[in-house]
Amino acid sequence: MFYQKTQKLLDLALWMQNAENGVSITDIMQKFNVSKRTAIRMKDMVKLQFPQIKEISGPHNTKRWLIPQSSLGQYVGFSVSEINALQNAIKLMKTKLPEDVDTIETVLHKIKASMSSEALNRIEPDAEALLEAEGYALRPGPKIKIDQQFMQKLRNAVIACKVIKIKYQSKTKNEWRTVHPYGFLYGNKHYLIAYHTKKKAICHFDLNNIQAIEVLDEYFTRDPEFSLEKFAEQSFGVYQEEPFDVEWLFDAKVADDASKYIFHPTQKMIFNPDGTLTVKFHAGGAREMDWHLYTWGKHVKVIKPKDFSKRKIYKE
Repeated sequence: MFYQKTQKLLDLALWMQNAENGVSITDIMQKFNVSKRTAIRMKDMVKLQFPQIKEISGPHNTKRWLIPQSSLGQYVGFSVSEINALQNAIKLMKTKLPEDVDTIETVLHKIKASMSSEALNRIEPDAEALLEAEGYALRPGPKIKIDQQFMQKLRNAVIACKVIKIKYQSKTKNEWRTVHPYGFLYGNKHYLIAYHTKKKAICHFDLNNIQAIEVLDEYFTRDPEFSLEKFAEQSFGVYQEEPFDVEWLFDAKVADDASKYIFHPTQKMIFNPDGTLTVKFHAGGAREMDWHLYTWGKHVKVIKPKDFSKRKIYKE
């Protein structure tokens, strides 16, 4: 509890430094979900530690407080999770907002340049490990909320290569499973990718179905041949099944639009003389392919596999 209060005060101080128009008592109440009395007390405690704080008058003579720039330099540091979040944002933006990638990368470089070499050497290997462990296949639309405490435990276990036990609710049973956590795949649902010690195979577990986590005082050695990127490439989305040859034919009306998509990292595109577009790749995930093909309606035809409509849909 003490740690949480300290963190809130530091967050408030940082906010006061970065808020050009200052922060009011009402702002504090809304941001931290506290009463007016508590908000005033928080402001006073920050003022006690930072006497250079300035009181200014806002709209309707509302009192607002701000801390001059650079006052908190010695108190500001960056965690593994924060560096990793920026690296992940850059990774996502390369496909979603490529025009802003250079700007965000510059921000990351500036942050690293502001850090001491000791701090950077301490957290960078862990941040790189997390970046490698977190794979993305994000789509727009509703997302399921994930317990952040679970995520922090899992991320720490991935970095430290610690064996964990998860209480997992599948469609058929609810039981504890011992696994070696390797990383994550994010999509409409988010998954933990881990080596299942009983099945002796890499499996994926819906993060929303993990009911409890126990981190054991036991370490595992990662398979040096395993690549999360290659694992993800076996499938069109996140569902893993035996890969098969895929061939789609887009008609001339949508060929140009379809050519702008990366349907799969291994895809090959062929523009046909009649204006149609053929797309070929090798992957599993019939259900997710079906979901995507639906968005193209009558303008796309599945050439391979011939038995696509009869293919066995993924089951847990």
